[in-house]
Amino acid sequence: MSSSSSPGAGHEYKPFPVAWLKRDTLLFANSIGCTADELHFLYELHPAFAVFPTYPIILPFKHTDQEVVDFYARSAAEPIPGVPKFDSKRVVDGERKMVFLKPLPVSSAGRKFEVRGRVIGVYDKGKPGTVVETESTLVDAESGEVYTRATGSAFYVGQGGWGGPKGPKNVNYNPPANTEPTATYTLQTTLQSALLYRLNGDYNPLHATPEPGKQMGFGGAIMHGLFSWNSTAHGLLQTLGGSDPANIKEFQARFASPVLPGDKLVTQIWRMGNTDTDGFEEVRFVTSVEGKKVCLSNGRALIKVVGKKSKL
Repeated sequence: MSSSSSPGAGHEYKPFPVAWLKRDTLLFANSIGCTADELHFLYELHPAFAVFPTYPIILPFKHTDQEVVDFYARSAAEPIPGVPKFDSKRVVDGERKMVFLKPLPVSSAGRKFEVRGRVIGVYDKGKPGTVVETESTLVDAESGEVYTRATGSAFYVGQGGWGGPKGPKNVNYNPPANTEPTATYTLQTTLQSALLYRLNGDYNPLHATPEPGKQMGFGGAIMHGLFSWNSTAHGLLQTLGGSDPANIKEFQARFASPVLPGDKLVTQIWRMGNTDTDGFEEVRFVTSVEGKKVCLSNGRALIKVVGKKSKL
C-alpha cells in the first residue's frame, strides 16, 4: 500500500463492538436484490441459511444498534493526528475491497465481535479533495479470529490543498480489451431502493432527502455507493458462483459516478481464466447505469465459478 511517511498513516482507531441478529442479515439480503430462488439468504429456517458475505461492510455504520442513529454525529467521530479536520457532511466513497476469511455466524448473539480500524494513508489531491485510505477488520474479540478484512478510501469533496502527499498511483483492473463479456447481470432499482437499504444501518440523509444532494451538486437524493457495490457482489455470486457464499474470496470496486433511485444497473462480467490453487478465478466487471455512465469501475473479484445452478 502506501509508505508510512503519509501523515496519519498507521493511526489506529479505537475498536468498537458490533452486533447483528438474523433479522439484520435477512433485511440486508432483501435490500441488495437477493431473489426468491436464494432462500438460504432470505429465510432463517432454510437448512443452509447463511449471511450474504459482504454484510460486514455495513457494521461500521451500524455498530450494535437496532434503532436509527444520527449519521452525521457518528461519522464525525475521530480526528486523525497530523491532518486537518475534514467535514464529514461532504464525503463520498472512493473505492472498497473486501477479503472473506471465515463465514459469518447468522447472528452475533452470545459472541463478542468488534471492528478494528487503522489509517493506511491520507492523500491531498489538491482542489478536488482529500482521500483517506483505511483498513478495517471484523474480529471475534475473544478468540482473535479475523472474519473479513476491508480496505477503503473516502473522498472528502473540495477539502484538499493542505500540503499533504499526493499518494500512490492507483492500480487499475480493466476488463480485457475488445472482448465480449462472459455474462451480464441487471438490477432495476426503484424510487424506494435507498430508503430500504438505509435500514441496514447507513442512515446518511444524502440517500433519503434531496437537500444534501442538491448542495453537493447531485441534484437530489442518490443511491448509497455501497448499495451498488453490494448488489453487484450479489449479481456476481448469483451469476457465476451458484449463490454459494463459500464461492467468493475477494471483491472490490471503485465508485465512479452516482446512481439515482429508479436507475437500472447493468453489470458486465469477464472471466479472466486464471485460477488460484483453491480454484478461485479472477473475474473483472464494470457496472453502469443503463444507457448512461459507469458507476462502478475497477471491478475485480475472486470467485469459484460453478455456473448458474446452486448446489444448495
